[in-house]
Amino acid sequence: MSSRFSLQFEIHPSSGVPIYRQLMDQLRTLIASGRLAPGELIPSVRQMAEELQVNLMTVSKAYARLEADGVLERDRGIGMRVKPPQSGGTKAERLEQLRPLAEQLSILAWQLKLTDEQVLQLVKQELKDRPT
Repeated sequence: MSSRFSLQFEIHPSSGVPIYRQLMDQLRTLIASGRLAPGELIPSVRQMAEELQVNLMTVSKAYARLEADGVLERDRGIGMRVKPPQSGGTKAERLEQLRPLAEQLSILAWQLKLTDEQVLQLVKQELKDRPT
C-alpha cells in the first residue's frame, strides 16, 4: 500500500466504535473532502488489513457496506473504486442517502455533548469548504 493511504487511516480499537465503522467513516470523509476522487482505486482488502493490522473480514465488511451504499464500486479483476457521485433520483431519494450519515453525526454529537447549534455550525462550515 502506498504511504499516501497508510498515513490517512487511524483505527482505535478501544473507541467503542466498531473497526469496520471507523474505516467506513474515514473512507467517506476522504471522498467527501476530495482527497479520494471518483474512479480512484482504494487499497485491496488484503493491503488495508495488513496496513491497519485488522482482520480481513473487517475490511471486507466495510467495503461491502460502502458498495451497498453506493460509495464504492467493484471493478472485477482490478479492485474497488470510488463511485462517481450520483445526481439522479428525486430530492427525497437523495436526502434518504444522507440519512445514515446524519444519524451517525447525531449520535456522535450527543456522545461528545455538543449542542445542535455547534453541530450545525460545523456542518455549514464543511459545506462551505467542500471542493466544487
